[in-house]
Amino acid sequence: MKDKLINVLLIITSLFGYLEWGGDNKMFLYQAIADIFKKIFTAPASVLHPFIVLPLTGIFILICTLFQKKPGRILTYIGIGCIGLLLAFMCVIGVISLNYKIILSTMPFLAMATYTIFRYKNKMVSQ
Repeated sequence: MKDKLINVLLIITSLFGYLEWGGDNKMFLYQAIADIFKKIFTAPASVLHPFIVLPLTGIFILICTLFQKKPGRILTYIGIGCIGLLLAFMCVIGVISLNYKIILSTMPFLAMATYTIFRYKNKMVSQ
């Protein structure tokens, strides 16, 4: 049960990443995902970008682990990796631009991902 809760928290924390770009454009990742789902049916080619496809794949993989009796460690790692690429990149951008909103929005996911990796690592060592 705790593994499923961890995966739910990974999904939730990933959705609150904050983006800002050019001018006055800004949104959270959950808003971006809603926009992506709207565009999939009208202009599917416009959503085929690695920074769109990989995090969505990671979220879907983590959602799939919720339907397993015991969430798979490998699938969880893959989900973290797919989502983590975007959020780690966002964190780096936040540090470079000294944008504390972006940095703070990525920290919960990065902390949860680190906790999950160490938890599975310690679980394997103790077995």
